[in-house]
Amino acid sequence: MNNKEDSRRNFLKKLGATSALAITGTQLLGQSENTGLKPYSLSEDYIVPKENGLRITGTFLDEISHDIPHQNWGEKEWDADFQHMKAIGIDTVIMIRSGYRKFITYPSAYLLKKGCYKPSVDTLELFLRLADKYGMKFYFGLYDSGRYWDTGDMKYEVEDNKYVIDEVWKNYGRRFKSFQGWYISGEISRKTKGAIGAFHTMGKQCKDVSNGLPTFISPWIDGKKAVEAASDSLTKNNAVSVQEHKEEWDEIFDGIHDVVDACAFQDGHIDYDELDAFFEVNKELARKYHMECWTNAETFDRDMPIRFLPIKFDKLRLKLEAARRAGYDKGITFEFSHFMSPQSAYLQAGHLYNRYREYFNI
Repeated sequence: MNNKEDSRRNFLKKLGATSALAITGTQLLGQSENTGLKPYSLSEDYIVPKENGLRITGTFLDEISHDIPHQNWGEKEWDADFQHMKAIGIDTVIMIRSGYRKFITYPSAYLLKKGCYKPSVDTLELFLRLADKYGMKFYFGLYDSGRYWDTGDMKYEVEDNKYVIDEVWKNYGRRFKSFQGWYISGEISRKTKGAIGAFHTMGKQCKDVSNGLPTFISPWIDGKKAVEAASDSLTKNNAVSVQEHKEEWDEIFDGIHDVVDACAFQDGHIDYDELDAFFEVNKELARKYHMECWTNAETFDRDMPIRFLPIKFDKLRLKLEAARRAGYDKGITFEFSHFMSPQSAYLQAGHLYNRYREYFNI
């Protein structure tokens, strides 16, 4: 062997050792961050009071992605994500929808006959097993046929869900301790055609089959940032006023409060200096109708032309602080796995996770 070859071999050996050390160091760093979760101690860097916001204790699980890239996780990745959730106090997971148009999360005999595609994995069962494993409550999100989005009429979502609700309770709800509620997945912002009747019909059936398990909805506020995801604009002019919002939701709550237990308004469609006014109305209406008032703290950013990326931490902080000032009962988010998880496809999501831990001293 000549000197040139010997030098090359020694260089490769050193490179291999260095790489192995780097990998080991990364693994150890990950272990120190993700098991035990030693709290951050950077309070001297903060110029605002810490722990002034409502904590996030629930998250949607967006397995049927509509306008967000799918992360293509299997059980190993989902198990790790449930651990990350648990570590910051999340105790509730909500399947945002059990299907959207032809893609479904579980092998529904009814929906397969309707032409839906058979999934390769029963994700519903996977989520329920993991919720059982980590002692979390699981809320089942109903099926979304897409016809409401095509027509603006919510009544079209009732027929399919008559079968889905019965099927899911029979095959899953009775088997898993974690199955603790229902999410009526139709999203509205104002007085939508058929919404009161559809919410009431589906909510009543959910409660009837499950001996009264709780139900909730998560509408949006028709504020200045309530624009189409594909739109070039970030804001619109014809935003709802606080008074209009109050009057319209007073009518909706009046028609559904006996079968809907909680309302989690999405918080991303109004500006940050409007949060208190709208949140106070939401809490007032919920109190009037004996419903719980939750916030759906969006962890993605609506203020950027790129849709959608993890939110800037201070924006999330402002929303959680407003929710606490309004006396909201629970904070959930859309959605941890894409926008806040240390293993998200978005690198910024893990940094948001760390900033959240820092602020709440977790």
